[in-house]
Amino acid sequence: MSRIRFFDATLRDGSHAIKHQLTKKTIADYCEAMDDAGMYTIIVGHGNGLGASSLQVGLSKLTDEEMLTTARKHLKHTRLGVYMIPGFGTIKDNLRPAIDAGADLFKIGCHCTEADTTRQHIEFIRNQNKEVYGILMNCHMTSAERLLEEASKMQSYGAQGIILMDSAGASTPEMVKRMTATLVDSLYVLVGFHPHNNLGLAVANGYTAIQEGAGIVDGTLRGFGAGAGNVQLEALSALLIKEGYELNQNLYAMLDASESIVRKTMKEDRALTDLSIVSGMSGVFSSFKTQVLAAAEEFHVDPRDIFAELGKRKVVGGQEDMVVAVAEQLSHPVKKDTESYMLESLT
Repeated sequence: MSRIRFFDATLRDGSHAIKHQLTKKTIADYCEAMDDAGMYTIIVGHGNGLGASSLQVGLSKLTDEEMLTTARKHLKHTRLGVYMIPGFGTIKDNLRPAIDAGADLFKIGCHCTEADTTRQHIEFIRNQNKEVYGILMNCHMTSAERLLEEASKMQSYGAQGIILMDSAGASTPEMVKRMTATLVDSLYVLVGFHPHNNLGLAVANGYTAIQEGAGIVDGTLRGFGAGAGNVQLEALSALLIKEGYELNQNLYAMLDASESIVRKTMKEDRALTDLSIVSGMSGVFSSFKTQVLAAAEEFHVDPRDIFAELGKRKVVGGQEDMVVAVAEQLSHPVKKDTESYMLESLT
């Protein structure tokens, strides 16, 4: 069996958990510690990717250029990766400068039914002789057959792999099995999975994807990431070793970096809180948590009700402005108990 590629998003998805306040020291220390740990790539940047630093989704402490040049200095053996969502970033303002800053690998993401928006960006990266992967976000929001249609488009644009992103941690192992198998059976490029842990299934879902033929797992050390966090790469590595897989990854190096760097950077351990579980049930992007908590406090409403209503409206990343509108509406509701309101919104 071929070895599994680990895409390490600790310095990208983890940025969500600390409101995008990564420091140069953290980036430098992490990249130096993980450079020989066997990661296929280390992704660096704002939680929402290149060009995303804004009042709407959070202002970064550092510019994209500062983060990338810092990482580049400390990565000698590992690909420096970046993530970009068209609409947040552009070719001229973000992709070209990222190449100049030394990025080797690019992940271009979009909502799971909107692959058309990535064509010019994927084609541009391939024409620059750089490695590029297509990302289908919120993969729980459509069928496996539709995911295959969108993934096939990205493949035709030149993407060298397609990663399904379970942005809300809303997928079950059975869903992951069906989605992954559908893509693996029909595409000629690598298929990957990016699990979130809102329902406590990140490791199980990552392992299920691998069993169905996924060649890439995209996650973080210690689960550092938005909402309930990501698949914990060191835990998944331990499981794969136990099951007889041969890995390129150095488990002890991962454990050491997790303890000495990531633990100190995180404000709190990732955990299955009431909000994490409700956001997973609702199918709402994990990074909405900060805005939901702020709006709940401002309008004196239950944040779980906000998540439930956002799920009913099928909001996606980039629609954070909907949080305040929903909270304001919920501050004058028809009286219902919280549980019945949430369950009604989810049906």
